[in-house]
Amino acid sequence: MKKLLLFFFSILTGVLLYGAWPVSPCCFLIFFAFVPLLIIADKTTKRLSFFGYSFIALLLFNAASTWWIWNSTDVGSIAAIIANSILMCLPWWGYHVMLKKYGRSIGYFSLICYWMLFEYIHLNWQLSWPWLSLGNVFAANPNWVQWYEYTGIAGGTLWILMVNIGCKILLKKLVGNRNAAFAFGFLWMIMIAAPLAISYILLSQKKEAFLSKVNVLIVQPNVDPYAKFEVATSINEVQKLVSLSESNMDSTTQLIVWPETALSLATFQDQITKVDYYQPVFAFLQRHPKVTILSGIETYRNYGTYQATATCRQMQDGSFMDAYNSAIYIHANNPLQLYNKSKLVPGVESMPTFLNFMGPIFEKFGGTTGGYGKSDSSKVFSLSGYPYVPAPVICYESIYGEYVSTYVKRGANIITIITNDGWWGNTPGHKQHLQYARLRAIETRRWVARSANTGISAVIDDYGELKATQPWDKAAVIKYAIPTTNKLTFYVQYGDWLYKIASFVALLLLVWHSFTLVKRYFQHIGT
Repeated sequence: MKKLLLFFFSILTGVLLYGAWPVSPCCFLIFFAFVPLLIIADKTTKRLSFFGYSFIALLLFNAASTWWIWNSTDVGSIAAIIANSILMCLPWWGYHVMLKKYGRSIGYFSLICYWMLFEYIHLNWQLSWPWLSLGNVFAANPNWVQWYEYTGIAGGTLWILMVNIGCKILLKKLVGNRNAAFAFGFLWMIMIAAPLAISYILLSQKKEAFLSKVNVLIVQPNVDPYAKFEVATSINEVQKLVSLSESNMDSTTQLIVWPETALSLATFQDQITKVDYYQPVFAFLQRHPKVTILSGIETYRNYGTYQATATCRQMQDGSFMDAYNSAIYIHANNPLQLYNKSKLVPGVESMPTFLNFMGPIFEKFGGTTGGYGKSDSSKVFSLSGYPYVPAPVICYESIYGEYVSTYVKRGANIITIITNDGWWGNTPGHKQHLQYARLRAIETRRWVARSANTGISAVIDDYGELKATQPWDKAAVIKYAIPTTNKLTFYVQYGDWLYKIASFVALLLLVWHSFTLVKRYFQHIGT
């Protein structure tokens, strides 16, 4: 009976986490979603058993929240969901060890630090997948977390863990001492209410934006992503993009944004202006010399016989070449500006070096053996005297708060997100991706222009409010006089400082625990 109850608690945690996740309207469930798992930790002495219960809960959460990646890769999605679930268990394993050896206070403190260390590592290592970082859960409720301009999503993760631990303590006190429970319950309510109050105070300072005298045109061509890389489809897509742009722009349009890989016929970077199928784009800009296009494009770079990068691949003629998922900035009679996507999707666009031996397997299931090339850092596009300095954020990059903030540090006064979410079909995936962009707007206090091939394209203001959208599976445009700003938020200046502090403390805890184990070992053999 006890095992059955613990199994039920494990399932309950998974269900509550999924129930809280965007685009669910029940975000509040996140404030007690981990309580059943915390109870399991109290009731379970065996580490392996607790790991099993944790895995069940987190596997259910991962599978229910990100099942849609199956639409782009079947076997790969199963492997990714299982692997991510195991990784999520590691901080809980560490918590269980600390709880049993040092008691609840140190255990709870270690859980916070270990989980935040896990999220920070998962933001930065070669198998990075921060889609389910806890702080993302408030993406559809940006009015709750306006203070992300100071903390980024790490602040949300800290808030969630503290409130869950507080809820667990409150339940224990209700069973034991109701007078103490009343006092602690008041403190727990403050833990929830105080961040909300701060957020609404920040929101009350919002002023009506003075719209720009020029506008941005966001184009959503709605091209089948599984056919767009065919030559005929690519040529038709260019014509469609030009037509949608020309028929909807006006005399004050200065920036036109096309989605990721909108220019889908891969071309060598030094040959872009010479290829026939892109000539309609250059002819369009000659007709409208005040307009600039920011678009996604597939490109190559040839290094000759020199193996210049770890990602370049050798061709049949012996030369080495890199392939890029790029953004291009095109203005009549000006040099092209290019940026190569830096944050690549693991297994699909990049191969972690420690998994190179699995390259043929990844390639078989829709991935890549060598991976795309990439830029070493972010880059902004700018023209002298031009009002917009866009950050060319490409698809997956938009879930990396600190990375997006580096564009702003480099002078970006507007964030342009170009993406192609059509691989996942009409599932929660593209909706979650849109919501995460709202957090980037808050962190940087920059307006966001989002062009998605199949939708949802959007304009998001600097407080995370959706000002204009175009629905899924529709060819459409958005024209909006997006204002700009040069203010740098605390988060832009200092990045994921909260993650870094928590990670440092977590490492100290690990060192202290290791020292304690060594000390006990020598004491044992000494007796």
